[in-house]
Amino acid sequence: MKNNTLSLHYLIKESKNPNNKAPLLVMLHGYGSDEKDLFSFAQELPKDLFIISARAPFTMEPYGNAWYAINWNTTTGKFSDTEQAKKSVVLIANFIDELIAKYPVDKENVTLFGFSQGSILSYAVALNYPEKIKNVIALSGYIQEELVSNEGKTNSYAHLDFYCSHGSVDQVIPVALARKTKPFLDNLGIKNQYSEFPVGHGVAPQNFFELKAWLEKRI
Repeated sequence: MKNNTLSLHYLIKESKNPNNKAPLLVMLHGYGSDEKDLFSFAQELPKDLFIISARAPFTMEPYGNAWYAINWNTTTGKFSDTEQAKKSVVLIANFIDELIAKYPVDKENVTLFGFSQGSILSYAVALNYPEKIKNVIALSGYIQEELVSNEGKTNSYAHLDFYCSHGSVDQVIPVALARKTKPFLDNLGIKNQYSEFPVGHGVAPQNFFELKAWLEKRI
């Protein structure tokens, strides 16, 4: 079901348990995709979840959407629009507040589920607004440190839990970037699991089964 009344367009799959405030899972797709992409996983995830799959705010031509621009420079290689990315971090944080105000969901049990660029933004939202997030599933992404402000937040990280995974032959985001994730999170004292799978820039079936089992224990 679509809903366009909040600050981001999104798809919705309501919880099958109407008696209590449901755990909220917010999906953030990758660069050049849309809200339908990760939503294909929704039917296979725990039924108690209240699932929202958001569409990134910047429209691409001829199709697709992005959380921030990625530009290719023949001299320096590709670079990201960091300021645009920071605006999307704030936008997503505010969108979560809108969802909590609108739907019967548990504000203490919010999970971000991101892929690629959506994964980079999931890391940034959780590390900048730890009070809003409980769990993060970050697939095929990495921590873009310039998006993270550590001002006084380190004492607020104790409740966070991350599931991180990457393809060992990813041709879009090098696995070397993803391998920095666990040391970064360990250094902050954040619970995390990091897994690699012998695939490119995508989600292997065994990857999905592992993240599903991880999530079922935490909602």
